[in-house]
Amino acid sequence: MTHTPVPAHAPKPPHPSVVRRHKELLESLPFGDTQDFEDAARGLIARRVPGAVTTADGTAVWDGDTYAFLDGEAPDTVNPSLWRQSRLVAEQGLFEVVEGIYQVRGLDLSNITFVEGDTGVIVIDPLISTETAAAALALYREHRGERPVSAVVYTHSHVDHFGGVKGVTTQEDVDAGRVPVIAPEGFTEHAVAENVYAGTAMARRAAYMYGAALTRGARGQVGAGLGQTTSTGTVTLIPPTLPVTTTGQEETVDGVRMVFQMAPDTEAPAELLIHFPASRALCAAEDATHTLHNLLTLRGAVVRDPNAWSKALTETIGLFGDATDVVFASHHWPVWGRERAVTFLETQRDLYGYLHDQSLRLINKGWTGAEIAEHLQLPPALENAWHTRGYYGSVSHNLKAVYQRYMGWFDGNPAHLWQHPPAEAARRYVAFMGGADTVVEKARGSFDAGDFRWTAEVLSHVVFAEPGHTAALELLADTFEQLGYGAENGTWRNFYLCGAAELREGRFGTPTLVASPDIVANLTPPMLFDALAVRVDGPRAWNEHITIDIHLTDTRDRYRLRLANGVLTHTTAPQKSAPGVTLSATAASLATLVGQGLDPQELESAGIRAEGDLSALTRLAALLDPGDRNFPLVTP
Repeated sequence: MTHTPVPAHAPKPPHPSVVRRHKELLESLPFGDTQDFEDAARGLIARRVPGAVTTADGTAVWDGDTYAFLDGEAPDTVNPSLWRQSRLVAEQGLFEVVEGIYQVRGLDLSNITFVEGDTGVIVIDPLISTETAAAALALYREHRGERPVSAVVYTHSHVDHFGGVKGVTTQEDVDAGRVPVIAPEGFTEHAVAENVYAGTAMARRAAYMYGAALTRGARGQVGAGLGQTTSTGTVTLIPPTLPVTTTGQEETVDGVRMVFQMAPDTEAPAELLIHFPASRALCAAEDATHTLHNLLTLRGAVVRDPNAWSKALTETIGLFGDATDVVFASHHWPVWGRERAVTFLETQRDLYGYLHDQSLRLINKGWTGAEIAEHLQLPPALENAWHTRGYYGSVSHNLKAVYQRYMGWFDGNPAHLWQHPPAEAARRYVAFMGGADTVVEKARGSFDAGDFRWTAEVLSHVVFAEPGHTAALELLADTFEQLGYGAENGTWRNFYLCGAAELREGRFGTPTLVASPDIVANLTPPMLFDALAVRVDGPRAWNEHITIDIHLTDTRDRYRLRLANGVLTHTTAPQKSAPGVTLSATAASLATLVGQGLDPQELESAGIRAEGDLSALTRLAALLDPGDRNFPLVTP
């Protein structure tokens, strides 16, 4: 079931209730505090001019210049707190953190850091795309000299911290031992699994979360809180060659001494922090930034552990607090001064600890996630600190995430145990409420009163019940737009405005797909087989029976793949029965074949020898569901 987009029209002006709430926020928060603006500008060496980064054919993969409108006071169409954050995050250029440590900020969602050694430079977190990472390295070299890259460090397993690695070094230099790649234990498994297993759905929702396809401007995309948006260039991966396995592990590379702290299951399942004793500088990775982070990102992921996160920052303060004069991170701007740095870390620590502990307190009093999210408030010291505001994560959806982590989707009310799916429930709701026209008319009254949350809820039922109801589509688009104008959270604003765009324009693209050939190539064979298994169209495979043996010539591992009852399984146990087909391949060539869709005609070019019935490959390939990279989110 699909909807017909409503006639295109310009964005609407802000509702008076939105303007009123913005004025109230201006009076309640310390907008006179300009310390963040001083810190975000401190150490500027040069900006990249122009701010756009393009591919060889001239396609822009990043354009920071499109945020030039972020100047002066906030317009009525943008939450003034988010406007403030976006102005800060849009600061672009090469900055000195301390002597010998430099960052390029504003060339991607994340920061890239350069630490100068005796002969070269260590690169920390090389952005999402090779194009933006290469541009950042070029800007650094233009002002600091042609230093070779002597090492790469990935602080954690999210794509904005490794995807551009081949823009700063090569696989050949890494393989030759000239450039070690340092990362926390478990990095590769988490980096590739997250971007492949549910990668299509995550990428689609990330398109709404970051708003990369939205028009930039005061009535469009102004930022995502953590960074402005995502670059859309080439995603690559070079696996680590030097794992960090324990807190306190030290490595000296190119004369630079680094002391590592392991922080697994915090902002990422594999994460580390880095202390530079000679510089009295701490890289906090993404565990302490200038926003409340996500416990459950809106693009989708495993729920993060705020208890582990809080405890990790307590450990950070104990390990490095007295020896740190500056904290910098993989997003945003540094904090200078020992006392300020420790206070920053303590406040961030208390933020995640409070959300965790108070959620559990209320869970044990019988509160549901939605109830906790609606009523639990932060203490004033956390509410009024700029770096704890919900620009990326939000108190609301983070509290629901804590509930989900401990209690799951079910709130204990048996009325919610077996509810109808959205379209079926919608038809019943609309019928009970007197039909679509009546619901829309009542919703107009709610819209006029500024009750946008309720307007969105009831109109969503109409859209799912009658996808062609033009008046409902138009009013729901207007409602999402007002909710976006009012949102302090950058990702909420983007989701609302993307929802309005879907209703008005139809499906629009997914700018960034991270399941790139490099990512797929780094799946282990068992992970590769699992990635195939989740693509099998089960109902179409019910009556199919396929067996494939795979002999890996480089590792001497042997696998039996078996498709039966709609399930693709694999095992290394010896088999008595003969397979339908046997493939002899290296792990890399096997990944290439899977990336080419298991096409038997590609076997020779991939360097794979086959014996037996090649139709087994063709039959399996015909059962694989590629997914829908542009599926709708706000329409059925």
